[in-house]
Amino acid sequence: MNTSSKSAQDTKHTMKSQNLSPWQAYRRLMGYVAIHWAIFGTSVIGFMLFAVTQPAFARLMEYIVDSLSQQDSSAQWLIPMAMLGIFLVRGMGFAIGNYSISWVARQVIHQLRLDIFDQLLVLPASYYHQHASGTLLSKLTFNVEQVTGAATEALKIFIREGLTIIGLLVYLFYLSWHLSLVFLLVGPFITSVVSYAAQRLRHISSNLQESMGHVTSIANEVITGHEVVRLFGGQEHERKRFWQASNNNRQQSMKLALAESITTPLVQILVALALSILIFMALQLNVTGIMSTGQFIAFITAAALLTKPLRSMTQINSILQQGIAASQSIFALLDAEIEPDQGQQRLQRARGYLQLENVQFAYQQEPVIKNLNLDLPVGKTIALVGRSGSGKSTLVNLLLRFYEPQQGSILLDGIDLKDWQRRDLRNQFSLVNQQIVLFNGTIAENIAYGALANAPSTAIKAAADAARVSQFANDLPAGLDTQIGEAGVRLSGGQRQRIALARALLKDSPVLVLDEATSALDTESERYIQTALAEVMTKRTTLVIAHRLSTIKQADMILVMEKGQVVEQGNHQQLLIQNGLYTHLYHLQFKDHEDI
Repeated sequence: MNTSSKSAQDTKHTMKSQNLSPWQAYRRLMGYVAIHWAIFGTSVIGFMLFAVTQPAFARLMEYIVDSLSQQDSSAQWLIPMAMLGIFLVRGMGFAIGNYSISWVARQVIHQLRLDIFDQLLVLPASYYHQHASGTLLSKLTFNVEQVTGAATEALKIFIREGLTIIGLLVYLFYLSWHLSLVFLLVGPFITSVVSYAAQRLRHISSNLQESMGHVTSIANEVITGHEVVRLFGGQEHERKRFWQASNNNRQQSMKLALAESITTPLVQILVALALSILIFMALQLNVTGIMSTGQFIAFITAAALLTKPLRSMTQINSILQQGIAASQSIFALLDAEIEPDQGQQRLQRARGYLQLENVQFAYQQEPVIKNLNLDLPVGKTIALVGRSGSGKSTLVNLLLRFYEPQQGSILLDGIDLKDWQRRDLRNQFSLVNQQIVLFNGTIAENIAYGALANAPSTAIKAAADAARVSQFANDLPAGLDTQIGEAGVRLSGGQRQRIALARALLKDSPVLVLDEATSALDTESERYIQTALAEVMTKRTTLVIAHRLSTIKQADMILVMEKGQVVEQGNHQQLLIQNGLYTHLYHLQFKDHEDI
């Protein structure tokens, strides 16, 4: 990890975001900006150059008027040169400040996205089950952009216009501090308006970001499930859902626009009132001769120049509050509890001996696994069967530590799973489940995925042959180097399942878990792969979850689960003799499928 990333990570963990105040959230956000202090400082210098040109212009107006009244011949050269110099410095300051702050902004976006993505890689499975994928994607895209607005765009305006205001006020106080005190009269009123508007804008911005998450979530569901939507005539339903989400987003945007539209003119009216009083008093003083004509013109010019930066300063409140609301949302994600890993023991390669002792687990309140005790011997094939919801897939999630048992313990080679380092533990398992996950790339890249990327081509080819991937890949123009598209959309369900099988075979772990691993295959391909797997299974502990009982007839042990408990166990023949739940399930399938 580079220095920038490490510093951001250190900043990230300085405080928890669950109860962050707006100031705490903003201060933490500024930690991402502080990493790039040198470039940020350069932008400040640029904006200082920009700001100083405003009072310089007012001073030039004083000099012009006084020179004309005094008929100073040298002014005909000095005035044009001074004017040109002011605009050269102004342009140079703006260019330096704007580019530097933009550079910092993109760095902040980049680092925040990296931190969010890194966090997504280590969050527990339960977090993904509780949050829609569209909402998480919205944080990574929409919210991050808004955060950067607060961290850099608001700062850019604040520094540039703030320094301009300070410069003009200093010049006004220099000309007449008595008149300039008028601005202090409206200060409390402006502060009150801005404070109330800040709370309102932050609340609306939070709702706006949440509504954007709903828009993204629905769109993501329709894109990934477009076939189901069309097949079951869900277009009108999804159109209505999306309209409601998008309309809610529109309403929140309009509330934000209304708050901005009221706040800015109100502050401007207060500023205009102060300026009107100031100009009125200046005119009175000019009559009495306290100011020279040049000073009077310069004073009026400087006061008039204040209106634009003051207007810009009121407008940054909206950007700032949107960014603070977005940062609170992002930091809540960054501070979410990651997968616990207290394991200290390293594990190169396990024997594959699994034991479950009084394991209990519940997603809500009703237990899915109830006081389960199992002994899974090394090198044996154990099949889990049962009705849907009996706890089979949950058991796999517990073995892989996607979830933790709420009671009892699971042991690998006699040691509790939580005592092994998590990465080492998962290296001991190869998994093919019902939801095949493939990535945009080639067939070979999907077989040799992740830590398997450096596998020799001969090993990849052998795994492809064993899983019968080569059977269809050889007919493709690029063979195993064929691009399969996002999630393997260019392949059939059976072809995707074979690639997932090949990936599991290439990993060559001591424990193989097959969760409906051949459900998408035709009978001929399934039998071929079952034959290929037979040799592989003899060398490792294999856990097979299957609804098609024909696939597990040869298992060394079959465990029949019902309501989170093992109600029957034995081999195929022994279970048929018992004439229990297994026999019932078997005869149901035999009646429906003649191939059993």
